[in-house]
Formats: sequence, C-alpha cells, structure tokens
Amino acid sequence: MSNEPKLTENLIENATVSSAENLRRWRLVLGSEAEQAGSDLSQQDLAIDRALNALYEPNEQQSGKRAGLGSSAPSVARWLGDIRDYFPSSVVQVMQRDALDRLGLQQMLLEPEMLQAVEADVHLVATLLSLNRVMPNKTKATARQVVAKVVQELEKKLGTPLRQAVAGSLQRAVRNLRPRHNEIDWMRTIKANLRHYQHDYQTIIPETRIGFGRKGQSLRDIVLCIDQSGSMAPSVVYASVFGAVLASIKSVSTSVVVFDTVVMDLSHLLSDPVEVLFGTQLGGGTDINRALAYCQGLVQRPRETIFVLISDLYEGGNNKEMLQRAASMIRNGVSVICLLALDDNGAPSYDHHNAATLTAMGAHCFACTPDLFPDLMAAAIKRQNLEQWAAEAGIVTTRAA
Repeated sequence: MSNEPKLTENLIENATVSSAENLRRWRLVLGSEAEQAGSDLSQQDLAIDRALNALYEPNEQQSGKRAGLGSSAPSVARWLGDIRDYFPSSVVQVMQRDALDRLGLQQMLLEPEMLQAVEADVHLVATLLSLNRVMPNKTKATARQVVAKVVQELEKKLGTPLRQAVAGSLQRAVRNLRPRHNEIDWMRTIKANLRHYQHDYQTIIPETRIGFGRKGQSLRDIVLCIDQSGSMAPSVVYASVFGAVLASIKSVSTSVVVFDTVVMDLSHLLSDPVEVLFGTQLGGGTDINRALAYCQGLVQRPRETIFVLISDLYEGGNNKEMLQRAASMIRNGVSVICLLALDDNGAPSYDHHNAATLTAMGAHCFACTPDLFPDLMAAAIKRQNLEQWAAEAGIVTTRAA
C-alpha cells in the first residue's frame, strides 16, 4: 500500500505527457486550421509546421497568409533540405512525390542546386529520365550522379538475389554427365553414389559424376521488351537494372529492347545500367506490335528463349497483328511472360482484354514486384508451372478470355 501514491503519481505524469504529445501531433497534422487548439509548439515544431504547410496548404496566398514553396529553385532546395532534417527517408520520398504532383515542380528538377538536395528514389529517377531531353547541360552531370546512386542501391539490393536465383536454376535445369573436375556438382554426385560407399576405406567411389552446365555456354536466351510510355516509368527503371544484372551472368544471353512508337535495342549498353536508363525516352506512345516484330528477329532458339514483355498492354498500333505475333512466338516454343507492372505497387492499370487473350494463348500475365522478379526468372528457367508459382507467391494472374 505504501507504493500506491508513487504509482498513482507516475501514472498521472505519463498520462499528461501522452496527452501533450498527442495534442502536439494533432496540431502538426491539422496545420494552421488548428492554431487555436491551444498547443504551444517548440521552435523545431514550428519549423516542421512551416515545411508541411508549404506543401499541403498551397492555397494560403488566397487568405493573405504565407505562400507555399515559391517559384525559385533555391527556396525549393532549402525546403528539401529542411524536410530531410525533420523526417525519415521514407517520409521524405513521399513528400517529394507529393510536391511533384501537387505543385508541379518538374521544371525545378532542371536546376543542379535542387538535385543536390533531393532524396533520390525510383520515382525521382523516372521523373529525371522523362526530363532528359529538355535538361540543360549544366544539370545533366548532377542528374547522372543522382541516377547512378539509385542504380547502385538497387543493384546492391536486388543484384545478388537475381544472380543466385538464376545461377541455381540453371544448375538444376541442366545435367552434365561428363563434367570436368571444376564442373562437378559434388552434392548431387555424392547423393547419386551413396550405394558405392566403401566401408574399408570410408569413402565413396563416384561411379556416376554429375556436373553443372559448361561454363561460358549460354543455356537460356532472355529478351526483356520494355514499354517506356509514361505510365510504365518505375517499371523501366527496375527492368533496366535487372537487364544489366542478367547481362553479367555468362550462362544466359540477355537482350534489352525499349519501345514507344519507336523500337530501340539497348543491349550494347548493358554493361552500364545508367547508360541504359539514359537511352530511354519516357512518355511517348505505344506500339507493341512493332516491338514484337523486332524481338521476333532476336529469337534464334525458341525453346530456350524466355521473352518478358513489360507493358500495360494498351496498344496504340495494330492490336490484331500484335496478338498474332505473340501467338506465333508461343507456338514456336518461346516462353512468353507479360509483366503488367514491375514496381513496388503491384496494382497496375492495364488492358484486360489483351491480357486475357494472351493468357488464353499460353502467355503468363501478371504484375510483379521487384523482390519477386529473381524467383520468377528462376522458375521460368527451370520451366516450372508459372501459374502455380504465382499462386504460391500470392500473385493474382490474369484469367483467359
């Protein structure tokens, strides 16, 4: 009983602190409309409040209050620096995207001062690439640094899983029964020869040797065909990085083709994914039929080819001919995968009729997040049932028409 007053005092103190903190947070959430709520903000909280108001209360000018971000790059750069001080990186990226959408700051990205202040992410890279053609020379060097930083982070995060998944699937997909010493798969060889265990010598006689595929031998041909219309911008960034990673794996032959109404083969740039990205031109129309016509010419070994079309399937060209070309590739034995999106959202807008028609032909149509792409490629290389793989991965596939 002697501890009751102390316990009650602590509870009251904690409740008071919690109530004050809650009031502070609501004041920051509600903005200037809650100025009469009675919450006293610290100097730092006032600075945070100004940063939020600049973005989320852009109509303040109409009421005679302080304006938003203004029209000059230096003021925007200062604002970007402020939010990086006050908020974690994930929140900063959301606020930057909101600023681009709400306040039309694309033109500000043409200033080096602003680029140096931004928190770089995939969406920012996509915006920069869409501005590539109008970007002044003084800004391009800074833009390349921003893009290179994001690409490096993506490669670090996604490159190793993709290499491991592809290499492992190739090893399991191909049996080499006459391997050289450095090609022996020791685990499979030991398992296959357990019956030849010699008790006297405590060893196994490897009567049958099982090896990996020949090094340097291209076991699969992979073609990434990427729609670079504006709605596919984040997918273009991820696909370009994945293409460069696949190109570094000698056991597969990788081609990367991007298209809008014009088709560009960027395979010769795959040693540098930044160059691949700056070789794209986001925001054009869409002619999938023309892209498929070009890619058909790249297919030399249909049954060893995995064709990945990354597109929302909104065709601006000859839709009937596009479907006929896809059907021809499938009949010839090409494994056709249509990724309706390759981004973090996984909820794309797409042409449902084309997706259903392609599925009925034997293509596999679904959206895919970047973290699942390595497993997808591994499953495709091993010729697994991709519908079953997608179901196990929690991916909703398109139903046949």
